[in-house]
Amino acid sequence: MTTETYVLRLWCNQTDGPIVATVRDGTVYDITSKTAPLVSDIFEMDDPLTFVKSQSGRAVAQLDEVLSGTAKTVKLLAPCDTQAIKAAGVTFVASMVERVIEERAAGDAQLADQIRQQVTEAIGANLKDIQPGSVLAEKAKQALMAQDLWSQYLEVGIGPDAEIFSKSQSLSAVAHGDHVGLHPMSNWNNPEPELVLAVSSKGKIIGATLGNDVNLRDVEGRSALLLSKAKDNNASCAIGPMIRLFDDEFTLDQLMQQTLTLRISGEDGFELSETCEMSQISRDPRNLVIQTVGGHHQYPDGFMLFLGTPFAPTKDRGAPGMGFTHHMNDVVSISTPLLGELRNPVARSNDCPPWTFGPRALMRNLAARGLI
Repeated sequence: MTTETYVLRLWCNQTDGPIVATVRDGTVYDITSKTAPLVSDIFEMDDPLTFVKSQSGRAVAQLDEVLSGTAKTVKLLAPCDTQAIKAAGVTFVASMVERVIEERAAGDAQLADQIRQQVTEAIGANLKDIQPGSVLAEKAKQALMAQDLWSQYLEVGIGPDAEIFSKSQSLSAVAHGDHVGLHPMSNWNNPEPELVLAVSSKGKIIGATLGNDVNLRDVEGRSALLLSKAKDNNASCAIGPMIRLFDDEFTLDQLMQQTLTLRISGEDGFELSETCEMSQISRDPRNLVIQTVGGHHQYPDGFMLFLGTPFAPTKDRGAPGMGFTHHMNDVVSISTPLLGELRNPVARSNDCPPWTFGPRALMRNLAARGLI
């Protein structure tokens, strides 16, 4: 018998609406109730773990069928609902350096390789062990400014204030197995594999899952003011497959010692496989939560927080020096042993199913089912 505790969401044909579910011994159980018709309701409880464990529920499918998309009566949804979807950026040195490269290349992939060598030699190794916001970080800032190498991305990478931005709208995230979307204006882009924390309105970290914070390098590289256009597009945020709740045997500290794996497979035969240790993160996830919520900002329904990516794929795909960019129908796999695998094929945002089921539709659906 497994001891892990999971929360997931499914679209259920029988109820013609979303349900909250958990997993026991490979079977998925519907635990939706008037007490907790939403995942966010559970996470606002004093003891979400005990509540989920105590619900008997109704068996609806086998987990392997849900994950493979072969279940007949239910379909997997992103595991969050009314929570805000936030993201921390530039929390790993490798991705921090790549952001500087994007900025200096002004979104032109052809210039990236040349700039990468220059920037990596100048700042890459020097920033590896610097604690953000420290005296040493301030000294590094002054030295880099003297070399005309300071950047707004370095400011949030090693400065006292983390980059926290709104990744996507509540309910807009796509699930494991769905297509992730790239804005049609982008020709230089990549996946951003990340751990995603589930956090209550009081700042309590409830659990974790996987996410793909899809990145448009050419768009954001032209101007940081285009961040929203680069990040928040139809199907550009994938979360899942399930949220694993923290308990005595699964802790945040344990999770942050895990290896995260990225795999990309293309119809052109392109294959990429990279791993990264989450222990390389430059900011404590707890501090990222503190910088997100508190007296300065409230999230009444809680929030999902992307922790930033350790990956910045640079393997050439095509002409030497052009680096990596997605092709349509690439399959992106993000995995870690403690959370499973989030897998999504790639398409243009305008070719992905449009997002139509927002908060208003959710409330009407729950009301019609007598749940609120």
